[in-house]
Parts: sequence; C-alpha cells; structure tokens
Amino acid sequence: MEHQSSAFEIQPWLNYDGSFFVSENMIRIRCLSMMIKIAMVSLVLSCNKQPAAIAGGTIALPPLPTDTSLRHYLALGDSYTIGESVPIVDRYPVITTGILKAGGMSIAEPEIIARTGWTTGELQAAINSTSFKFSYDIVTLLIGVNNQYRGSSIDLYRQEFGQNLKNAIQLARGKADHVIVLSIPDYSVTPFGQHADPEKTATELAAFNQVNKEISETLGVNYLDVTSDSKKALNDPSMVAGDGLHYSGKMYRLWAEKLAAIIKTKLL
Repeated sequence: MEHQSSAFEIQPWLNYDGSFFVSENMIRIRCLSMMIKIAMVSLVLSCNKQPAAIAGGTIALPPLPTDTSLRHYLALGDSYTIGESVPIVDRYPVITTGILKAGGMSIAEPEIIARTGWTTGELQAAINSTSFKFSYDIVTLLIGVNNQYRGSSIDLYRQEFGQNLKNAIQLARGKADHVIVLSIPDYSVTPFGQHADPEKTATELAAFNQVNKEISETLGVNYLDVTSDSKKALNDPSMVAGDGLHYSGKMYRLWAEKLAAIIKTKLL
C-alpha cells in the first residue's frame, strides 16, 4: 500500500535586470502578469488537494482469442492481486488457475494488471493505456484499499470503481456474469493495522465494501466476500506475509478455492 506522491515544483520568478526606467504602463502590465501567474499556481495547488477522477470512457472491445479452446483469465487490482511479499506461485490468481487446471480445465496462466499502491484511479489509468490483444473468459476485480488508506472520498471511489467495473465487463466480452468482484480485505487485523486505529480502519473499509457491493449488484456481476476470511489473520499469524501487512499464500488459497468454484460454474 505504498503511496508515491509526485513533486510539484514552482520555479522562482526571474528578476528584471538592466531596466532603470520603467513606464507606468509597463508596471501595470508586469503586475497584472504576476497576479495571473499567482492565481494560476493557487488554482493548481487547490486542485491537487483532492485527486481528480480519472476519465474512464468506453474502451475498445478486444476480439476473441484465436484459440477458443483455451480459457483466459484477467485479474485487475492492487497489492493483493499482484501478491505483494509472496512468491508468484502464491498469488491468488495463480493459485486459482492451478486449481482449475487440476480439475481438468484448459486455462492459460492469468494475466494480471495490478500494482502495489494502486487506487481505483490509477488502475483505470492502466486499463486506459493497455492495448488488450483479446478479450477474456473471466475477469476479476479487487480494488479500493488504497483509496481508504489515502483518505480518498467515498464519492470518488463510487465513481471510479463503477468505471473500473464497467470496463471489466467489456473485457469479459460484455458478459457481466463472467466478472467477479472480490471485497476489500480488512488489513486492520494485521500487525501493521493493529499499530494504527484498527476499529476506525475496519469501519471505513466496511463503508467502501458497501459501495462496491452495491455497484456489483446493480451491474449484475458476481461478488465474493473475502473480508471475512481476511479477519482470520488476527488469530493466525501464518496467514500474514512477512511484511506484516499483506497476506500469505495460505490466506490467498482460501480466496482461490472460492473463486475457482465460481469460475467452474461459469465455464464448465
């Protein structure tokens, strides 16, 4: 859940040199120019206090893969989806495909678009900039913990998550029932979360989860509650990764087993 803030630098005003005679009109023009520049800087700074919504728009619908006998799975998300602090084999999308393969399904390794620290807006920017070669049989979406962690508003989350989910449906060939939203895990139970205000964190995450569940129901996608499983980490340290914040492969296997069961009902 790292946050990389961008530096906003203002170049100092240049002094006028070699000018001992300045007319009254020149003074007025220069003063007016400086006032306009100051006003513009103030506007930029005020706009940066709250992250602006990323324009979503409709992405181009990718074609079907040439080999339709092989199933394809796209996982969208953040640190939980990319598996921060765990080996690749312990990522829940990878475990999920392993379970499906063991059950006889012909499915490719998952394509993952996720990064530690991403919010809904940053995920949307990644979706917008990705050239998808083909559409997918299954798309999962787990996003929002960094919105809560950075203090982003619920309204902004509602807007951006809705766009994330609409794009996920498009990438699943327009089939809403082939999209699965995973709820945001409750990191307040981890050692990291216990050092802050765990009750406040849990309450805020519940509010974000209420939003993503409502939108999921409205758009007709599947919804998988992994928040309940995530709380088991409070009494089982083996479910927490070495960084004390994210989850271990043991936790992700719980999610993967439930996720694989839903996928089987859609693809078999």
